[in-house]
Amino acid sequence: MSCEEMKSISLEEKSILITGATSGIGLAAAAELSKRGAFVIGVGRDEGRNQLAVEKISSENSDAKIHYILADLSTQEQVIKLAVKVDTLLAKFSKNALDVLINNAGVYLEKKSCTQDGIEKTFAVNHLAPFLLSHELLPLLNDSEQARILTVSSYSHRTTPMFLSRLANPWPYFGLLAYKRSKLCNVLFTYELNRRMDGKVLAFAVDPGLVNTAIASKGSDGISDWVWRFRREQGTSPDLPAKTIAFLSGSEKIDTSQGFYFKDCSPIPPSIQARDEKLAEEIWGLSCELTNVDWR
Repeated sequence: MSCEEMKSISLEEKSILITGATSGIGLAAAAELSKRGAFVIGVGRDEGRNQLAVEKISSENSDAKIHYILADLSTQEQVIKLAVKVDTLLAKFSKNALDVLINNAGVYLEKKSCTQDGIEKTFAVNHLAPFLLSHELLPLLNDSEQARILTVSSYSHRTTPMFLSRLANPWPYFGLLAYKRSKLCNVLFTYELNRRMDGKVLAFAVDPGLVNTAIASKGSDGISDWVWRFRREQGTSPDLPAKTIAFLSGSEKIDTSQGFYFKDCSPIPPSIQARDEKLAEEIWGLSCELTNVDWR
């Protein structure tokens, strides 16, 4: 199915959580999901921007069922608290399950920065936060009849050298390499999650393509920002990957054995390294260690 052919897909009665939902792909996806009738919970780290997002979506769709939660996903304590807040909000509206978790929040940092947990921030936000949040929300996802976990990755995961010992505290630090490694971790997480969940929860990695967003400008005022300001003009609107996210959130039958890495509503092969069973297991084990969870 092409993105143009999915106009009839309804998300009525679906409860969907999306992180990084105040701008770019996240905001476009929250609007698209709301338009299709979903009960949408957005996550952002600034209360003012959260409120602006609610107002924008509601102004375009008066029937939107949209709520936002404040959370900074760079700290594991707040990721865990976010899961509790989601549970509370769903219960408030008499919803006993989460149908779709969309791990969209991401950062690109030109200069190295570590979180209060002592972990390099790009890796912490782009990979460990989705890993931990997925774990914490698994009880709610297991109560859904058709649970999905979507993680927004990137074409940049291809041809990326991976050294496990340099993920949490890379040295020397190169912003682009840290970003590419985190996006490879997203795909490996998705690959391993499907293997471990055995169909109970389906996991998909989303390749948004080159999109005109401000991701490389938020964490940089140097050369990365300068280069991205020119490159982003060649990108598509965030509305395009938002349609892929809506497609994966609502389509009833998707066989992950035929593909789990999607672009433009269709499966495409990720890199060979992203399907390396041994590497996927090693990343999973390291993630458990760094987040202090026992996710067998």
